[in-house]
Amino acid sequence: MRLFLIIIGLLCAPLFLNAQQKKFEFNERCQEAYHAIMQLRLETGRQILAQEKQENPGNLIPYYLENYCDFFPLFFNENPAEYSAKKKLRSERLALMQEGPTNDPFYLYTQAAIKFQWAMVKVKFGEKWDAVWEVRKAFLTFKDNQKKFPYFQPNKMMIGTMQTVFGTIPEGYKWITNILGLKGSIKQGTQTLQQFVNSQDATAKLFKDESYYYYCYLKLFIENKPEELWQFIEHQQLDTRNNHLFALMVANLSMNNQKAAQGLEILANRTHNQEYTTLYYEYYLAGILHLEAMDNEAIPYFERFLNQFKGKFYVKEALQRLSWAYYLEGNQAMAEKYRGMIANRGNAETDADKQALKDAKSGKWPNVILLRARLLSDGGYFDKALALLSAKKARDFGTISEQLEYAYRLGRIYDEMGRDDMAIRMYNVTVELGIDRPEYFAARSALQLGFIYEKRHDIAKAKECFNTCIGMDGHDYKNSLDQKAKAGLLRLDGK
Repeated sequence: MRLFLIIIGLLCAPLFLNAQQKKFEFNERCQEAYHAIMQLRLETGRQILAQEKQENPGNLIPYYLENYCDFFPLFFNENPAEYSAKKKLRSERLALMQEGPTNDPFYLYTQAAIKFQWAMVKVKFGEKWDAVWEVRKAFLTFKDNQKKFPYFQPNKMMIGTMQTVFGTIPEGYKWITNILGLKGSIKQGTQTLQQFVNSQDATAKLFKDESYYYYCYLKLFIENKPEELWQFIEHQQLDTRNNHLFALMVANLSMNNQKAAQGLEILANRTHNQEYTTLYYEYYLAGILHLEAMDNEAIPYFERFLNQFKGKFYVKEALQRLSWAYYLEGNQAMAEKYRGMIANRGNAETDADKQALKDAKSGKWPNVILLRARLLSDGGYFDKALALLSAKKARDFGTISEQLEYAYRLGRIYDEMGRDDMAIRMYNVTVELGIDRPEYFAARSALQLGFIYEKRHDIAKAKECFNTCIGMDGHDYKNSLDQKAKAGLLRLDGK
């Protein structure tokens, strides 16, 4: 019997040792791989991880980092075939993480991060309800990890980001967060993320590049502090030349903050070689930036995006912008061709895609002067846009919709040029005339008025304007404008 037990023990020893050898070791090789992945040098990252798995088979971090390698192409390129082939990896990787030591902070953290990344991917493939539950699971897992390991800084990066976003959910989607028990706070969330960004902890330094991505987007879209955003990017000296993820981020932020020339410069100055994974979103982004610059490069970028992108998001808007590019060239046949595709391609999940579909169904083409002024203004070419509109009067436009847009565009141009008094005048005209109309001009004017008064520290007036924006119903871009207005109210209340 004793001999039998010894034999059994010897046979089981390798299994026991293998179980004990499972660990979370974010060593130098894994850090090198993570750094390459966050630069979008995905194949380089995979090769480094393969070497680590071969030489250190008990280390679970390589399998965690491989999830990043799959996340970026799935999220940005939206290839259904690739998603179908890889979605099983979610459960496989979670099972692997669960083999690690439970007394390590990476045990729960890696599981939560994998859930969070797959939630973002599921949104892109139409699995919205599953994505919402996945977000809930991720958030609660991060919170559990925070309770068990309060010193583990990466918890703060993810909890702070998610809390901030939850705090600005539009009323139209509030029922989801109520059902799932997800409560947010802009103040608490941004403070938590700021603590991580400022931390000198070794683990915090490891994830700094990832935290900058979250921080920059929240700084612009939630806190509405573009000046602080650009100061932060300059102070941190983000490497937009060799880090393609940073380049896409800064170019996207430039597009959303009337800095088309800056965005184009960022994209042009990247290091170009085959080591970097191509994300087709960059073609869409470049197309918009070139269209706003009114040069002749927009068309080939939009066509490249539409030919290579396999997903559903941004497609209707890209077709709309491409039709505009041909329309402004005077090529009506090609403009009609691409507008005709809008109904049958892509989806209408984003406000911009919804608007593209609505405009296409209307059968009406925008006024050329107003369209040029809009694109130039969106790109930050304010002097050119103002020169176009200054040569016109409201009565020169034949419909109420065009007259409203004329007032609104002037307001936005004056606003961006820092001529606040003129902006307030034009915004007020737009709100008064358009408060009951389906166009978004009045609601956006109320929102911008709120921003101006917030900047002037006129709290009562700013709240009034944000509430006016939220109170308008039945207009385009309702959810996104309400989210921005709600974020403004929460900022003013210090929540």
